[in-house]
Amino acid sequence: MYSVLLVDDEEEVLEVIKKKIDWENLGFYVCGTCANGVEAFEFVENHQTDVILSDIRMPYMDGLELAKKIQKFYPDINMIIFSGFDDFEFAKSAISLGVRDYLLKPIDNAELFDIFKKTRQRLDEERQKQNNIERLQQYYNDSLPLLRESFLIALIEKSIGVDRIEAAKRDYDLKLDGPCFGVSVIHQSFLEGTGDMDRRLRSISLRKLVEERLLHEGRHIAFSYRDDIIVIGQFDSASDLSEYTDECDRFASMLERTRNTLITIGIGRAVDSLSELYSSYNGAREALSLRVIYGRGTAINISDIEPKDSFDDSWQVDSFDRILRQIKVGSEEELHDEVDRYIKTLINNRPDPKQFRLLIMELLTGLYSFLGHNEVEAVKVGISEEDPYGLLIEIDSADELKNWLYGVTQKIRSELQEQRKTTSRSFVEKAKDYVADHYSDSDLTINDVCSSLGVSSAYFSTVFKKETGQTFINYLTDYRMQEAVRMMIEQNEKTYVIAEKVGYADANYFSYVFKKQFGVSPTKYKKQRTE
Repeated sequence: MYSVLLVDDEEEVLEVIKKKIDWENLGFYVCGTCANGVEAFEFVENHQTDVILSDIRMPYMDGLELAKKIQKFYPDINMIIFSGFDDFEFAKSAISLGVRDYLLKPIDNAELFDIFKKTRQRLDEERQKQNNIERLQQYYNDSLPLLRESFLIALIEKSIGVDRIEAAKRDYDLKLDGPCFGVSVIHQSFLEGTGDMDRRLRSISLRKLVEERLLHEGRHIAFSYRDDIIVIGQFDSASDLSEYTDECDRFASMLERTRNTLITIGIGRAVDSLSELYSSYNGAREALSLRVIYGRGTAINISDIEPKDSFDDSWQVDSFDRILRQIKVGSEEELHDEVDRYIKTLINNRPDPKQFRLLIMELLTGLYSFLGHNEVEAVKVGISEEDPYGLLIEIDSADELKNWLYGVTQKIRSELQEQRKTTSRSFVEKAKDYVADHYSDSDLTINDVCSSLGVSSAYFSTVFKKETGQTFINYLTDYRMQEAVRMMIEQNEKTYVIAEKVGYADANYFSYVFKKQFGVSPTKYKKQRTE
């Protein structure tokens, strides 16, 4: 028996439809009725529904909107609509929304019967297909490569329980019997300007070459992950990884020589069980990150890199401090030279993976601290706030690391310069506000303004002239003269009264300054403006 949901905002219509045909004889039963599309969609979310018979015109959510949502979220539900004659053309467009059939009002019994008879046949066929064992087996076979890759990713990411590994191997028909395992990560470097399509084609081509040249004797498995190619190899002993490293190195050289393709292969340490595969994978990624130190186009085996008992990183503090100094006061060229010196020292020290990671983290921590003290957002200067240490694996070479660091520090330098400009403008505006409030004080001096702002008079004078183009005394005089002119026009006061109001205790000196500014005496100026 298949379930039918009836949807119409007229209760009488629903009752008529329920009684029009013998639902049970057709193999259906009415599982519910709803007054609009909103109620119908909520019903479908909570009840098994095979068919929806719905009107088009309804409040809140009409039949077409309901059809859209059903097609998106429940495409297996068969949708049938009915409508008035005026909606006929409108109803036909519903077919594109996954609606299987439509009816015109008033609904004809015979037509309704025929439609549901066809619907029953269609549902029977669909159910038969779903239950077809061969079809399900084929679907599983088609999905097997993806299921295998998901399992392999879970192994290297350590996201699968040890107790599930053997069963998964059997389910996915994977021959991973060891006795020794090792992971290698193959990273392809793309030249600047390489398009997305070209990247995809090159990646597909590389994957094919890896499968042809490195997956010999069926003892290796390759899959794509995080834009790299991961190879899980099976070896008879840990020493076999050294031979495999040489093979990978020859493969990388061949690609660069004959196909102009630059790859670096990081190879992790050998492990004895699949449950430890994540350790080999992490080692491979550590080895791959050292392409910044050892160069691209080669194979780097983490086992070949001896950890150093002692490592002198005292140079980093002084070198980083010099970079910060150039950010603050240096030129672009001086900053570039300091960054170049920093990267060269880093490379020449040949740190092992742990030390290299520590140096990069200290570099990033120092940059974050500097940004925080100077109130600059990290994202504005090109540092990711989600995964800042991702650059360990994303940066391909010493030149890229240098360009990245120079780009970041140059952006920080620009941000600080803009901050200083903004601060200077704000600083000058405060000084102007102070003048506007105190210009009538005949004892007002530059020292009063500097005391209010908390800066030295020498610094204030330099900044003020740079921002306004005139000295503070000239600005104060201009402001007083403009106020004097305004008072002459608006107020009928004597010259000595206006002089006192604009900060001149001596009326004669006021007249002298006024005449020097405007070319005539205050009295004559007022007469010219008021006549």
